[in-house]
Amino acid sequence: MKTRYTVALSMIVGAALGGAAIQGLHAQAKLKAYSVGEVELIGTLPSDYLPAARKAIEAAHGRALRTVNGRVVSIEGPPPPKNVAIVEWDSVDDALAFYKSKAWNDLAPRREKAQKTIRRYVVEVEK
Repeated sequence: MKTRYTVALSMIVGAALGGAAIQGLHAQAKLKAYSVGEVELIGTLPSDYLPAARKAIEAAHGRALRTVNGRVVSIEGPPPPKNVAIVEWDSVDDALAFYKSKAWNDLAPRREKAQKTIRRYVVEVEK
């Protein structure tokens, strides 16, 4: 009788551990994503804009790569944009949620006075 309880308990513990392992694998399966904004400055960004934008990005679990004033060099194709903003996200869904968020939309008036967005897109990265 005691053996039956031991076997039943072992099966329950095994099932629980298997379920936890599967949840861990699902969490690891999420692919990272990068949002890329090709922008052209048409004015001067307010001095408080970039810190506010970076704070909003961090609050949404993004990591700004601080490429706005970096050099953009063409290798192939048409001329590149003058500025590129790249942000790393935990998933495409996180990036899309941020760009539809109130925090991002609240920054729009300051952004639109100083820059023209040529194109903005999100790229999912395979592991």
